[in-house]
Amino acid sequence: MKLTTAQALVRWLLAQRSETLDGREVSLFPGVFAIFGHGNVLGLGTALEEHRDELPVWRGQTEQGMALAAVGYAKATHRRQVGVVTSSIGPGALNMVTAAGVAHANRLPVLLLPGDTFTSRAPDPVLQQVEHFGDPTATVNDAFRAVSRYFDRITRPEQLLSTLPQVARVLTDPADAGPVTLALPQDVQAETYDFPDALFAPVTHRPQRPRPDRRALTEAAGLLRAARKPLLVLGGGVRYSGAGARALAFAERHGIPVTETTAGRTLVPHGHPLHAGPLGVTGSTSANVLAAESDVVLAVGTRLQDFTTASWTVFSPDVRLITLNAARFDAVKHGALAVVGDADAGLVDLSAQLENWQVDPLWTERASAERARWDAHIDTLRAASGEVPTYAQIVGAVNDLSGPNDYVMTASGGMPGELIGGWRGSGSIGMDVEYGFSCMGYELAGAWGAAMAHTEGLVTTMLGDGSYLMLNSELFSAAFAGHPFVAVVCDNDGYAVIARLQEGQGGKPFNNFLGDCRSAHTAPPRVDFARHAESLGCAVFTGSTVDDVRAAYAKAREAAVAEHRPAVVVVRTRPDAWTEAGAWWEVGVPEHLSGRADFEENKAGQVRYLTN
Repeated sequence: MKLTTAQALVRWLLAQRSETLDGREVSLFPGVFAIFGHGNVLGLGTALEEHRDELPVWRGQTEQGMALAAVGYAKATHRRQVGVVTSSIGPGALNMVTAAGVAHANRLPVLLLPGDTFTSRAPDPVLQQVEHFGDPTATVNDAFRAVSRYFDRITRPEQLLSTLPQVARVLTDPADAGPVTLALPQDVQAETYDFPDALFAPVTHRPQRPRPDRRALTEAAGLLRAARKPLLVLGGGVRYSGAGARALAFAERHGIPVTETTAGRTLVPHGHPLHAGPLGVTGSTSANVLAAESDVVLAVGTRLQDFTTASWTVFSPDVRLITLNAARFDAVKHGALAVVGDADAGLVDLSAQLENWQVDPLWTERASAERARWDAHIDTLRAASGEVPTYAQIVGAVNDLSGPNDYVMTASGGMPGELIGGWRGSGSIGMDVEYGFSCMGYELAGAWGAAMAHTEGLVTTMLGDGSYLMLNSELFSAAFAGHPFVAVVCDNDGYAVIARLQEGQGGKPFNNFLGDCRSAHTAPPRVDFARHAESLGCAVFTGSTVDDVRAAYAKAREAAVAEHRPAVVVVRTRPDAWTEAGAWWEVGVPEHLSGRADFEENKAGQVRYLTN
């Protein structure tokens, strides 16, 4: 079949299918986000136009925003579907590098197709080409190598025959999932080749469930049997495996208290008697108390990031770690006993090894007892009086008015700690806290992608004024395309959580709150977020008290659904009231600051698990 490189690539995209966790067959690539330029408009752009009715193309306003939307889409579909993003060469391509970092850190699949310079080099230097004096083969797209799970530059049409199977492998593999970048030189996009029909035969990619090694299972079962106070930690891999119900049944059968990581949040119904709460710096005191006493920790589907482990101070120095993970890279970390395999299949096999073994009921009961104390603390925060609402009160209002099929998300600043620590879920898979890369701006762009994917229930994204100003243009993209969600914007005059970190360690207020930033004005201008969001095509509501926020959020939900566009709730928020889990996070503290003493004390208690 004589096709251009771009035509062949698009036909291959259309032939790829995926099986969801509930057994439905869907398109692996359900749509393309595109901003066209001279590096992709005629090659890939022409090929996409030929299939515009089969493969939807959505135009964003920034390449970074589109790519973040694709990341949000992948998360909302539990990695069963993949967004495709194409840009021109040069700045358009480089704008996607940050989003690739988000996908890489969070193990989320996305396919990036940046345009590239001519392989012939005949017209060099072309518009938007940076020239490397010592390497004419290098282009800006080489920047993607550091943030791609798989990278290739297509310099001949027939290279697609060998590289596309690898693209599909990485995007659908539970261990290797992450961003794939195919750099597409603009002359090669337009070149033709006689492609074999077999390249375009339909293929269905089904979830892989590799089973762990039996010897590792036997050793893990032995450690658990000898444990007096075991703890089960559930991460994002449990979500992507569809193993939430299996993990809860495992905990119930053996009486093990359960905690959640950031990526695993809302897998366990909040009121479940075995639920100890979320773990770590942005988690709960209840989970952290149990973690400190645990002698064996079974961590399933998590890479145990520093916020989860409180920079490796949340566990006892004598704890034994067992890691069940599809990625051996993550499983072998920190001297853990590595059990490499699918979360669902692995828990089945491990439970069979344990047979009827159960934990001492006194330890089992600690989960609900400690979480009850944490719940009382959150209740106190939500009931606090004051003229200006706190984060905890705003999260509480959204929580109370959300339905069981809704989807809530955030990414950066102080909101992750408020949402992770304060949210009370029903056990549905309904939260996306992008705290692997903590990318400001993901909150709005990612919500656009999540709203495309999450059609049952409503998506609500929560963010601060800093993130809103960082990247807000995809509000217009969602409004234009007709994808509804609610954005709750908390305006506290700056980067409050970084100011908290700065001043809490003894630093002077500087360059975080707007009042501490350099300006030529005695009364600097303020952003009118309500009018700005309205100008981007959104329905807008405001609130100044907790009751106002409840009313505004209820109206926003109705407007978003009825009008098929984002609805934005703007609320002034206290910058000095936080939900504290009582855990430490390591940052570099200069010796002359007052926080150095606390740093050294916690550093002394930090454990490095170098061997099992």
